[in-house]
Amino acid sequence: MARYFDVHPDNPQPRSIQQAVALVRDGGLIAYPTDSCYALGCQMGNKAGLDRIKEIRKLDDRHHFTLVCQDFAQLGQLVRIDNSVFRLIKASTPGQYTFILPATKEVPRRLLHPKKQTVGVRIPGNVVAQALLAELGEPLLSSTLLLPGDEEPMTSGWEIKEALDHLLDGVVDGGDGGTEPTTVVDLSSGEPEVLRVGGGDPSRFE
Repeated sequence: MARYFDVHPDNPQPRSIQQAVALVRDGGLIAYPTDSCYALGCQMGNKAGLDRIKEIRKLDDRHHFTLVCQDFAQLGQLVRIDNSVFRLIKASTPGQYTFILPATKEVPRRLLHPKKQTVGVRIPGNVVAQALLAELGEPLLSSTLLLPGDEEPMTSGWEIKEALDHLLDGVVDGGDGGTEPTTVVDLSSGEPEVLRVGGGDPSRFE
């Protein structure tokens, strides 16, 4: 049964954040709000957590997982960025974008796209997500909480708790999440390619 943390969306209670992060550090899988929609999250090195995300969402090995970062310094340790890409990302973060970039050796191989050796990274603007990342001190391995067969992601913490109670270790309810996943931009070749249009304005990359 998942533990349920009802946190204030603008001023999340530190104790609840600490308890949720303790679950993550203990190998747990949580659902949490971002500035696009709710996501599943676990530690970057948590292989069992990765397998559970794949099972819940019925994902294959070609799916691009996302490392959700607190800030640009953290993001820069995970992916290789040249000056032009740096400026593009800097102007768009924090925000509703996921960027596909070549991974550094800091990223476990099982998280990489098998052919391209790339990974997704993003910096959310959501206060609750930022509080979790600050407490954890490292990125969260994440995937949008979009269940197989559903057209839209889940947007309510309580609804997530009811639907996935036996599959998660914790649900951080920070109020209603957004209804659109991120806009995904592949920057791995140097030229921006918009792979999915979501919450972030794609026009700056076109």
